[in-house]
Amino acid sequence: MQTATATAPSATNNASAAEKKIAVFFYGSFMRREVMARAGYTPDHIEVAKLNGFDIHIDPHANISRSDQHAIYGILVSATHAQLHKLYAMDGVGVFLPEAVLVQTTDGKLQPAMCYIPPARSNQPADREYLERLISVAVEYGFPEWYVARLTRFR
Repeated sequence: MQTATATAPSATNNASAAEKKIAVFFYGSFMRREVMARAGYTPDHIEVAKLNGFDIHIDPHANISRSDQHAIYGILVSATHAQLHKLYAMDGVGVFLPEAVLVQTTDGKLQPAMCYIPPARSNQPADREYLERLISVAVEYGFPEWYVARLTRFR
């Protein structure tokens, strides 16, 4: 009887895993192309998506929390782990933890994605300049009027 022996992953396999792109849902600063570009990241494709079961807070920047009465809008992109590390290591970003979510694209397709969520809210007033840029990008992507109105209530 033959037994299988485990082998250590090769450097080539590790490199290809690091290069693999995963679906990521952005709902705050990283929806802005110029912010992504600061970390050297330009997505191949951007798709508007909705995350049900969460609500958005601006305190002072975008933060989300679970809510069975709300949904948030954002963008769905593909990125490598290295690209995500660069984005979340940028100055001023703060602590965000990755969580697997299921988003819905505008054509109704459900897509598993990674979403980065702060572990706690800061309960500070909204950063007005940040909020205006967030509202602007929400309008640019064509988010529903009710969602843009939701964002404007943080003014």
